[in-house]
Amino acid sequence: MVGNTQSVYAKCMAVKTITIDLEAYELLAARKRPGESFSRMVKRMLRDEQYTASHLLAHLDEILLGEDTVTAVEAVVKERERHLPPGLSAIRFDHTQPDSAD
Repeated sequence: MVGNTQSVYAKCMAVKTITIDLEAYELLAARKRPGESFSRMVKRMLRDEQYTASHLLAHLDEILLGEDTVTAVEAVVKERERHLPPGLSAIRFDHTQPDSAD
């Protein structure tokens, strides 16, 4: 009955092993629901993630960008500003000044 047999490998899911530091593990473990696998938790978090400008602004204080990244973003903004219609300008955020407490 060779035609009716299924390979045991067809039922196995491919997996990848990743290495994360202890802090990252603890952050992930804190978001994992009881009985939920890490794979399901990661998929749930990524699927539910809101990739919008308002989400970015709401979480801006949690994001750490290197100086190279900031420089690259500024270059992109300057290039895009060249293509704005006359009279319009890009919104600027000063990332070098800490928020002042009013």
